[in-house]
Amino acid sequence: MKRMLSGIKPTGQLHLGNYIGALRHFVEYQDEYEMFAFIANLHCITVPQDPKELQTNLRDCVALYLACGLDPAKANIFLQTDVRAHAQLGYIMCCHTYMGELNRMTQFKDKMAHGEKNLSGGLYTYPSLMAADILLYDPDYVPVGEDQKQHVELTRDLAIRFNNRYGDLFKVPEPLVAKVGARIMSLSDPSKKMSKSDETNKGCIYLLDDLKKARKKVMSAVTDNCANVHFDPENQPGISNLMQILSSLSDERPMGEIEAEFAGKGYGEFKRSVADAVCAKLEEIQTRYNEVLSSGEIDRALNSGAERANLIADEKLAKVQKALGMEIIR
Repeated sequence: MKRMLSGIKPTGQLHLGNYIGALRHFVEYQDEYEMFAFIANLHCITVPQDPKELQTNLRDCVALYLACGLDPAKANIFLQTDVRAHAQLGYIMCCHTYMGELNRMTQFKDKMAHGEKNLSGGLYTYPSLMAADILLYDPDYVPVGEDQKQHVELTRDLAIRFNNRYGDLFKVPEPLVAKVGARIMSLSDPSKKMSKSDETNKGCIYLLDDLKKARKKVMSAVTDNCANVHFDPENQPGISNLMQILSSLSDERPMGEIEAEFAGKGYGEFKRSVADAVCAKLEEIQTRYNEVLSSGEIDRALNSGAERANLIADEKLAKVQKALGMEIIR
């Protein structure tokens, strides 16, 4: 069975974009691949966090993993910090990553361009840690959104660099980008990705949002004056984004079918259908989430996932350090 790995950085509450772009695919993949799904809490602290809020977000993230359908009997779910090899290999990766490569990474480059001050060294070097996160487990595939594909390309470059210098150490992974819903945009500004950093809080639907609030956000979503439900991300980004959401929550329903259903109908009716689909999914997830919180499933899932992950990661780290001459062989 081929192996797949991915992680989510819960610096805030998980939202619909996280579910459509990542979580629902994790659930599908766990039956087809040996799945490793971790919570990237080291990556969370590249920017300052409120400790109590971070702890809540981490626990909610695990609960939502389970609520969305990840099964600890099929998928290895664990905290990044429960596997110490992530940080250790991350430093080794950092020492083999060129500054020119890090300078080209989109997130840091964008923050610099916007004049943000006091950016941390962790934010600058986190792509090297991300490479370590991946390469520890020799995955065949890494499911990512379009905006994260750049990091997997760096990971591939580092794997090849290590293999050329030190011998056969790492499998070179392939990025896997979903065709539909890989990048869900803000409801209030469809030129931007749906994000928990949305200042207005109108463009982002959280998985734990009150259903009335979620419905209101969909009904208030930015559209256009075309009065035509047509998939055209360039000229009708708002409508196309809502179509992406509806398609993703309806078993990848073809865009042509959605266009045909709403031909000649107003945007209000279309938005109501999108809101119905969103609220039905949120209600399903939230019901299961509340069951998980009261069941003790979180601790059991994390303990079993970390045990399996540590076995693999420790073996890989020892192999790397030996190849680099870092170990005294005795």
